[in-house]
Amino acid sequence: MHFKSLGDVHRCNNYSEPENPLITLFKCNPLRIVSSYEVTTDFFIIAFKKFRSGEIRYGKTNYDHGSGSMYFLKPNQTIAMKDVALDGEGFEIWFHEDYLSGHPLHSEIRKYSYFNYELNEALHISAKEEQIIWELYAKIAIEYDNNQDEFTRDIILGHIESILKYSMRFYKRQFINRFILSGTTVTKFNQALAAYFEKGLLQKKGLPTVALFADELNLSPRYLSDLLKQETGKTAMDLIQIFLISEAKNLLYQGNHTVNEVAYLLGFEHPTYFSRLFKREAGLSPNQFKKQQFN
Repeated sequence: MHFKSLGDVHRCNNYSEPENPLITLFKCNPLRIVSSYEVTTDFFIIAFKKFRSGEIRYGKTNYDHGSGSMYFLKPNQTIAMKDVALDGEGFEIWFHEDYLSGHPLHSEIRKYSYFNYELNEALHISAKEEQIIWELYAKIAIEYDNNQDEFTRDIILGHIESILKYSMRFYKRQFINRFILSGTTVTKFNQALAAYFEKGLLQKKGLPTVALFADELNLSPRYLSDLLKQETGKTAMDLIQIFLISEAKNLLYQGNHTVNEVAYLLGFEHPTYFSRLFKREAGLSPNQFKKQQFN
């Protein structure tokens, strides 16, 4: 099922027609049970729900439902639900990209990386955080339900932007809590990197990707990068490149291989790309580094 219009969304849920063709919001009935469906949409979705039971799939992962959780979907992402029962009141805000036209949020929404997280990395919020989010939702609802005028859109988008900013803050707290509870993600990431190298997979499969290690650590690529950025100040790709250059320096220092051979041993298809990356990270070319070690 694909929702192209908010009218379709409302009719599917037996709601009255939306007040605006580009944005809608509604509270979720805690007594409703969703039997089974899979859906994509043309809309951004911000949702807060408390799940009691059921199966929710987003991408390739099952959502570990617990206490109150927020999740964020962008257009054309797939979500599937089966026998879902809610545990308390929730809400959803749907809006089309066209609703953002001419507003700073049209470009800034891309910086909120959690729209790329898998659903099992939803934002689990505390009671105090939940109160803040509900207050912002109430302000949006007041504007939406009253007679809309030339100020309505900017006010609503201002409150949506506040939800997004608070959510970014709350995710930072979640990253810190996850770090305390489960140990450093960077340690596990570096172990996975080292294992990839030691097993000779650089030569067999080529350069490792963020997606590969994210899958191994049961995280989405963007969530992994944000966790690592929180812990180290560097993204997953930064750490992969640092590791590769460290291994390259070791191989060059041994003196048994040419620059091209080192490049191929580390999974680079094109030695010129390896040389550019090495110079960017090390400040000198591989040949210059190699000569420096033997002078």
